[in-house]
Amino acid sequence: MAFLILGTAGAGYLYYRHLNASIQTDALNLGDNKLGGPKPNAFGQTPLNILLIGSDARNDKENQDLGGGRDTFDGQPLADVQMLLHLSADRSNMSVVSMPRDTLVKMPKCTEPGPNGKVHPASKGLVQVNESLSRGGPGCTVAAWQELTKIPISHFMMIDFKGVVSMADAIGGVPVCVQENVHSRTKAGKGSGLKLPKGESVIQGEQALQWLRTRYGFEDGTDLGRTHAQHMYMNSMAREFRKNAKLTNPVKLNSLAKAAIDAMVVDPGLDKIDRLYDLSMELKKVPPGRITMTTMPWIPSPADKDRVEPKPGEAEDVFRMVREDIALDGQDAKPGGSASAPAASASPSAAATATAPAKVPVAVRNATGGKDEAQVKVKGRASDVVALLVGKGFTKATADQLTGAEDTTVIRYAKPEQAADAAAVATAFGLPADAVQESAEVPGITLFVGKDWRTGAAPAPAPAAPTKAPDSARPLNGDDDKACMKIQEGFTW
Repeated sequence: MAFLILGTAGAGYLYYRHLNASIQTDALNLGDNKLGGPKPNAFGQTPLNILLIGSDARNDKENQDLGGGRDTFDGQPLADVQMLLHLSADRSNMSVVSMPRDTLVKMPKCTEPGPNGKVHPASKGLVQVNESLSRGGPGCTVAAWQELTKIPISHFMMIDFKGVVSMADAIGGVPVCVQENVHSRTKAGKGSGLKLPKGESVIQGEQALQWLRTRYGFEDGTDLGRTHAQHMYMNSMAREFRKNAKLTNPVKLNSLAKAAIDAMVVDPGLDKIDRLYDLSMELKKVPPGRITMTTMPWIPSPADKDRVEPKPGEAEDVFRMVREDIALDGQDAKPGGSASAPAASASPSAAATATAPAKVPVAVRNATGGKDEAQVKVKGRASDVVALLVGKGFTKATADQLTGAEDTTVIRYAKPEQAADAAAVATAFGLPADAVQESAEVPGITLFVGKDWRTGAAPAPAPAAPTKAPDSARPLNGDDDKACMKIQEGFTW
């Protein structure tokens, strides 16, 4: 979706300004934890994190004609495609992380917009991540991603079935490749219906939708193979737009622009053509060879063998690289082995504008048991950290009677005007910038002492950040025009 905007940039800008009124918007984040925005690098450049959502909504005739699944007509939509696009602060590279739709996560509380907005309570157990869209809209999908990854999301773009078809038609087709003849159809009649001969084909319209929806017939017949096929499609589409970047035909440009605008729902931060144009210019700076497509590392879920969960360690490695603006392709690594973008402490500029420490009230909560509460909380730990804060000049620090459950120490604040003071607390203990979060669930600046700070005068330092995505993330480079889908046994013709 984002790459389609590239095709509308340039000469056609003034030509399609009249499309402003057609842009559809929805709230960015329906959760309580807002995280603030991505942190600038040392040169003041700020990365962008854009969540791309594919909806399976079948609430109109066009989508019903394309989407199958008649038992879901007019039902709640599911977010069946979810990809986080990270554009680096210096615009040198782009990383995309897909989360399989069958991933089980803890769903956060989501509150629909408006004074009487419906409240969707946080889940008590694990829920399939694609259900987030039915809990108030794309803003809940954003909230679920932020809750899991701790990555601040700047924008979202959502598209449905008919949007995929119209965009593929507008570009004139996308080249794809299969290792054998394939027909996605089971004996029971399930499957996307995709039928292609061995080798490369150029697909568009409904056939492009079939490619993106194919599960039966690709690799192991699961959503994981489908995700890999989607990455191939997006990389190929990016290369096609590169070839067509100098389009001067106003009719073609208008067709591309109209297809993009009609196909998407975006957050209010992208509600003007000017803003989409500016975004397209930023995306256009990244060459295909610095685009890396990945899938969140996963393990089979112990709770449900047909579902997956984030793989301990390796999924967090990928999330951390995005948070710390480290390219997934490994090209940010220095010869010595460390990344060129180490974890930043809380913004010095923010700390410089903070109130004097002696005037900053800070509540301290004991969260040392960790998120899974696998360990017993360290008795009296909140009071111990209060003493450390007082020693650093925060004489209004107090131990809160409430506790928490955190793996890593975080500082949450309730109002934007408290951000600088919260950052000053983080700086006092050498905490990274992403440890400071805006949240509606705290009354003021609140320090949650996590499992990483059970003893000592400061949290245990985090291990060095990885410099390249793990192999389990299946990295795919944007310049790889030889990628070809493996076909599942029994689906050839």
